[in-house]
This record gives sequence, structure tokens and C-alpha cells, in this order.
Amino acid sequence: MSELEVIALVTGASRGIGRAIAIELAGNKAYTVIGTATTAQGADSIGTYLAEVKAKGEGLVVDVASDDSVTGLINTIKEKYGAPAVLVNNAGITRDNLLMRMQSEEWSAVIDTNLGSMYRVCKACVRGMTKARWGRIINISSVVAFSGNAGQTNYAASKAGIEGFTRALAVEIGSRGITVNALAPGFIDTDMTRGLGEKQAQYRLAQIPLARFGQPQEIASVVGFLASKNAAYITGETIHVNGGMYMA
Repeated sequence: MSELEVIALVTGASRGIGRAIAIELAGNKAYTVIGTATTAQGADSIGTYLAEVKAKGEGLVVDVASDDSVTGLINTIKEKYGAPAVLVNNAGITRDNLLMRMQSEEWSAVIDTNLGSMYRVCKACVRGMTKARWGRIINISSVVAFSGNAGQTNYAASKAGIEGFTRALAVEIGSRGITVNALAPGFIDTDMTRGLGEKQAQYRLAQIPLARFGQPQEIASVVGFLASKNAAYITGETIHVNGGMYMA
């Protein structure tokens, strides 16, 4: 596929890592970048920052936990721009609680949003990639899928599920010229980590050999590589970007 035809879809792109990924992909001026958010305000913010970097594309609203919402999103993108050839599954939520206190709604919401979205969005995009016989799918996992984290059994399970999903799909569609990889960030300097108390932040930093939190751009640059032609022979892999916190 010519890079002149690439439509890139990034879910959860209104802030943090997703925002950095969308801007990274927008740096390739041949790409049209569609970012998603859960609210109209979030979608507008995506459109604003894409315009600031003079990128083609826009922000759209989607509920990745809804079959109908995802179907509507992909249909809208296809009608206006064409089928997405690069997909970055970044949308996710947390509902932290100790297992003994965790409510079924907290479990279900995280699993359905973080893992169920992979099924919905990938399924909606794979047909177009298969027809084009080219595609890049990058799923954002987490270090906690490997290391675990107290109070996050739901989140860790959802992210570990992404790992298995990634490898199975990579085997399934590799012959069609589509690569499927995961990227597992460690603790990144976003709103989430800034909300940690001083004691918790220092505890986490002590676990990181590089002694700092990562920057969203450090995740985005790896996504940019996995989406490029230079990563054409990499599939079914997880790239760990965590400052040495977990070493595979």
C-alpha cells in the first residue's frame, strides 16, 4: 500500500499517550489521522491539536464498549476518508479496588472497555485491511499485565488478555500482510501518574532503574515505528517501554 493512502485510527486520543500517538502519526503528512474520544468535548480537542500541527483528520466520538457505536464510527470513517489501514487501540479505563471489595460493575466495565474494545474495533477494521492486503494493528497493553499490581486485578486481567489477543490475531491474519503487535508502557508522565501521592510516586520511582517516569512521546515514537514499513517483519510481539521496571 502506498503511504499516500493511509488512514490511521487512534482510540482514546484526547489526552496523554493517545494524544502523543496521534501527533506522532500526524508527523507523516501522508497520513490522515482519526482520533476518538468518549465525549464531544474530547473529540473537539483532538480536532484542535491536529489542526495545530497541520494534520489531516479529525476527532470523533465513540463508545468502544458498544457494538453499534464502533460500527457507526468505522462506517463514518470509511465514507469520509476510506478504510483505516493503521489502527492503534489505546482506549482504556481503570476502576481500581482490592478484589475483596471489587464490585461486579468495576470488573465488567474494565474488561469490556479495555479488552472487549479489541474485539469490536479490530473486527470492524480487519476486513478493509484484508482487502488491501496491508495493515498495522498496535494494541496498547501495560507493564501490569506482566508484573501485576495490587488493586488492579481487573485492569491487569484486561491488559494480559490483550497480549493473548494480539498473538492470536497476528497468526490469523499475517498471511494478509497485516502485522499485529502490542506495546506495554510502564509508568508514564500523564494525568494518571500525576495523581499519585508523593509517597506512592516515590515508591514507583524506586522500582524503575532509569529513575524517572516515561514521557508520552517515548511511547508514541515506538508506535510510529511499529506502524512504519521498517517494522514489516515484526508481528505478534510485545515491545516493553518501562525504563527497566520489568525486563522480559
